[in-house]
Amino acid sequence: MHKSGLTELEAIIAVARRGSFRAAAHELGMSPTALSNAVAALEKRLDVRLFNRTTRSVSLTEAGDRFIARIAPAVSEIDQAVENINAHRNTPVGRLRINSFALAARVVLKPIILEYMRRYPDMKVDIVTEGRFVDIVAEGFDGGFRLTEEVPRDMIAVPAGPEMSFAVVGAPSYFAARERPQTPDDLLNHECIRSRLGSGAIYHWDFRYKDKIRSIDVPGQLCLDEGELLLQAARAGAGLANLPLWLVEDDIRTGRLIRVLEEWSISYSRLAFYYPSRKNISAGLRAFVSLLREIEAKSRHGKP
Repeated sequence: MHKSGLTELEAIIAVARRGSFRAAAHELGMSPTALSNAVAALEKRLDVRLFNRTTRSVSLTEAGDRFIARIAPAVSEIDQAVENINAHRNTPVGRLRINSFALAARVVLKPIILEYMRRYPDMKVDIVTEGRFVDIVAEGFDGGFRLTEEVPRDMIAVPAGPEMSFAVVGAPSYFAARERPQTPDDLLNHECIRSRLGSGAIYHWDFRYKDKIRSIDVPGQLCLDEGELLLQAARAGAGLANLPLWLVEDDIRTGRLIRVLEEWSISYSRLAFYYPSRKNISAGLRAFVSLLREIEAKSRHGKP
């Protein structure tokens, strides 16, 4: 059963919210078959069809719409009551759903996620990685990881991880017939691998050298939205890439990639975990936020 023991009711609420049996099943941690069976069992018991189903879409019937409007507040109250009881346990129990872009998930997996699971063995963590920026509330996530500047203003943000230094790199094959750029403006005459932020905006390459600051909308045929793809393209000689230093350190050390414009590099941003500014949050989310604040405090004081 799901967390409140009201599997069938939570199933139809999730399907109504997501407009998809598969997406609702993923949100609830159920198999699509189990969720479909739960909805069908409730419809059979009520002797009323709650959803119109086609091969491409799912929508509420008039009866289903009225039913959801009446039960959703009550189910929410029951879930909150369960969470209130959970808060009195020694350790939280349940599931934490987190949205993140792939590189961020790699940064936080070992020092944060695995540590959280070690401390709270009754908690399950479900991380969904995608480049696009999603509405975490509408899509049923407890929180998400993004660059600090991308966090919506109506969300609470908690720093996660150190500042990220970036490096402009290219493969030896790329430089075989090209001069290495000496200033950021030289990039305008190079083939660059552009990247798209989760918001959909094209990422401008930012640089600082002493009191000089430059932001370049670099040219390039190829635009990608995932760090590993950018790295593979750079290794293949497709162009210059601007990537987190930790991601390319081994390639630079082994000579697989060549770093340029090092004097202009800048510690650009930090990751943040963000979540809705609600008065009541689950015990599992509260414990996760507490762990992040603990790690941040240790980092400020230089403790391991």
